Amino acid sequence: MPSVRKCSRTGCLEPAVATLTYAYSDSTAVVGPLATASEPHSYDLCEAHALRLTVPRGWEVVRHEGEFASPEPSGDELTALAEAVREAGRSDPPVPPEQPEGTSGRRGHLRVLPGRA
Repeated sequence: MPSVRKCSRTGCLEPAVATLTYAYSDSTAVVGPLATASEPHSYDLCEAHALRLTVPRGWEVVRHEGEFASPEPSGDELTALAEAVREAGRSDPPVPPEQPEGTSGRRGHLRVLPGRA
């Protein structure tokens, strides 16, 4: 089940409300609304860190105008939550499918081949 994305700053547990992206060719840091998906070369920031961001001398910061809003849960997140609650409320645990005797249920990269006589 997906959870609320947290701020990327070390030690910060606040929910992310903004995304920081660097445009290295323009020496610019862009702080905008939280992206819909986490990207490998961007950083999620809480409101405090998004507002206090500083950049090296010679760089420019482009900031989102207005307030940052906390993201609303998507339909997928609500569906996943409902499924998790439904599974937790079941009185009987799900029964795993039976395995034929002598098999472990795992498929490894090695196989036993019949020997030649």
